[in-house]
Amino acid sequence: QTKGNIFKMYNNLNNINGCFFHGFPLNFNRAFLFTSKDQQCTTLAENTKTSELVRRTDVVLFEKRMYLLECRTGKGKDYRGTVSETQSGVPCQKWSASKPHLPKYTPDNTPLAGLEANYCRNPDEDEKGPWCYTTDPNIRFDYCNIQECEDECMHCSGENYQGKISQTESGIECQHWDAQQPHSHGYIPSNFPEKNLRMNYCRNPDGEPRPWCFTTNPTKRWEFCNIPRCTTPPPLSGPGRQCLSGNGEDYRGKIGVTVSGNTCQRWSAQFPHKHGRTPESYPCKALEENYCRNPDGEIKPWCYTTNSTTRWEYCKIPSCDETEANPVIEDCFQGTGLTYRGTTSLTISGKKCQAWRSMSPHKHTKTPTEYPNADLRQNYCRNPDGDRAPWCYTIDPSVRWEYCNLRRCSNTQINLPKPPRPTMVSTLRTTTATQTDCVVGNGLDYRGTIATTASGKTCQEWSSQKPHSHDYFTPVTHPRAGLERNYCRNPDGDINGPWCYTTDPKKAWEYCEITKCPSPKYKCGKAKVLPKLCPTRIVGGCVSNPHSWPWQISLRTSFNMHFCGGTLIAPQWVLTAKHCLERSPRPSSYRIFLGLHTERADEASVQIRDVERIFKEPGGADIALLKMHSPAVINNEVIPACLPSENVMLGNRAECYVTGWGETRGTGGEGKLKETGFPVIENKVCNRPEFLNGKVRNHELCAGNIDGGTDSCQGDSGGPLICNEQETFFVHGVTSWGLGCAEPMKPGVYARVSRFVGWIERVMSTG
Repeated sequence: QTKGNIFKMYNNLNNINGCFFHGFPLNFNRAFLFTSKDQQCTTLAENTKTSELVRRTDVVLFEKRMYLLECRTGKGKDYRGTVSETQSGVPCQKWSASKPHLPKYTPDNTPLAGLEANYCRNPDEDEKGPWCYTTDPNIRFDYCNIQECEDECMHCSGENYQGKISQTESGIECQHWDAQQPHSHGYIPSNFPEKNLRMNYCRNPDGEPRPWCFTTNPTKRWEFCNIPRCTTPPPLSGPGRQCLSGNGEDYRGKIGVTVSGNTCQRWSAQFPHKHGRTPESYPCKALEENYCRNPDGEIKPWCYTTNSTTRWEYCKIPSCDETEANPVIEDCFQGTGLTYRGTTSLTISGKKCQAWRSMSPHKHTKTPTEYPNADLRQNYCRNPDGDRAPWCYTIDPSVRWEYCNLRRCSNTQINLPKPPRPTMVSTLRTTTATQTDCVVGNGLDYRGTIATTASGKTCQEWSSQKPHSHDYFTPVTHPRAGLERNYCRNPDGDINGPWCYTTDPKKAWEYCEITKCPSPKYKCGKAKVLPKLCPTRIVGGCVSNPHSWPWQISLRTSFNMHFCGGTLIAPQWVLTAKHCLERSPRPSSYRIFLGLHTERADEASVQIRDVERIFKEPGGADIALLKMHSPAVINNEVIPACLPSENVMLGNRAECYVTGWGETRGTGGEGKLKETGFPVIENKVCNRPEFLNGKVRNHELCAGNIDGGTDSCQGDSGGPLICNEQETFFVHGVTSWGLGCAEPMKPGVYARVSRFVGWIERVMSTG
């Protein structure tokens, strides 16, 4: 079920939304139309070659796979493709015709052989494969040049291999793609629908030289498979482009210089850089001379360089579309929006868009791979299928897709029904000081107006020195403690709660009797301020909307100097990096600031907590828990993030976000919370020699832009890597380490939180 034009595939389907196929003869069960908006389908007597089809954006055609393949399996008995000329180029005679040759096999006497039109077929199961009668009176028949399907063999690098080999070259059984044991990984079948990651069959989803699989051997993460090469020639790739379109996999120009001016190394050479991207390993990728190419699915063409200090770099290839070279980011669209390249990612009803690469919550075929010219980046609104206006799949499981909240560039509104924007209704009980006279925990943040002690004595004003002289607890010495007038407060964090000096000369001070607030009700991972979800090129990111990441905390020294980040995961618990706590083993050495946007922390919303206990992960991972002396007050500026499910894995290229007050390297925004978004990179890819060369461990994950420009940096350590799932934010990573900041080919590394959920929950329940 997809939104758009044609998704030509079905095989062995029993039913879909009320369309049943049992009992139909094969020749009358070739295809059906599915209307996605109406949720209805119509069976067809024929297929696309012989039937008139309804052409609408919401009508989807499903056909049996055998009618779509332009390749043969074995001797091609079931070949139903459309090749209609012989291997020597002579057009075929129609099977129903009697001239120039009287046929032995016709549609009437061989009804199950698929003898349609003049297509090549194999009605007599000839060992040499499909053939046809020819239109040359001197040549009765000839064989057709039809390549083998990649079911039992592979062409090129096996990108399209669909066979059932499930053992590696050393004989180890393959791990199922939908399993996470013994090896956790990001190649989740639902996130790669076009890669056919079925069962435990060998596949090549990531541009390796040949198919591979994760193994069932706990000590061997993955290995290549031995897939025989097909005996027929590989499919013709066409002339290729001389300019950049999509990610440039079909670029065949002769540029041999990188973006920084380095000359490219010849693909067949192993000096100055040894590598595996050779013409022999990638026979169909035109690795000629030293020309820039994209043999392995990178974001654009690249090459190894002749500079011994720079292993590889991307190349600057002129765009096939002149507007791509100097893109104009606009918030309106022309015509039906086919060329819209803006960054709007909200629908007309205010729903957030699902990333085009993602298959959750909605599976679909509108992927960057299938629509390379549609600029399906991030979760930006686009119109890949020629609909009425830009649209997107939504992250609401109950709403598959909607048009986007965009206007036409002529300033006239798009003629679409526009429901009212949803009202932001808070599910939190407001616990700010001026609106409640109850205390949370020890009342450190109490800002109510009770001004009498438990015995009924009137409180002395904090700025007064009569009748009791005191030098320490004054509005001057404790400007953040709310020492207004004579209201009960807890400036020293007394475990018993708020107190005050009294107006009774015989009683210096006394505790106040204030009702305990009920336990706050909140939903984790739900910010009250919409985040920007900034994808721009924290280093190279953008300044966040204030309080749009309300789980972000600032870990500080006892002198209030920020040095690390962290994530609030429960009212009294913070998740951070273990290496942030190396300066001292004593909890009293650290303070936690919550509810802030500026590093100065001068907002009224700021809450400050001392650390009561430190818990470091015992297995050596860079992750730790901090228990605060008292719970944070949960309000619009302070909300915990959600923990992911235990051992859940993010798919490769899943879009996530990091936040922090760390080093910005001159990119602006100093002193304010910054954010940036980038994709998760599967550990298998991240551990390649040209990236982090095997340094990333199983309990860690990589995230970043391979070409650099945006990253976490010093001062961001311990902070969250946050991922959006169905409009809720989950903390999937703790910022841990990296090689430099925002350097090309050096993505950041994060502790993989899902691996430690069991430990986290045990500590919080007993600590």
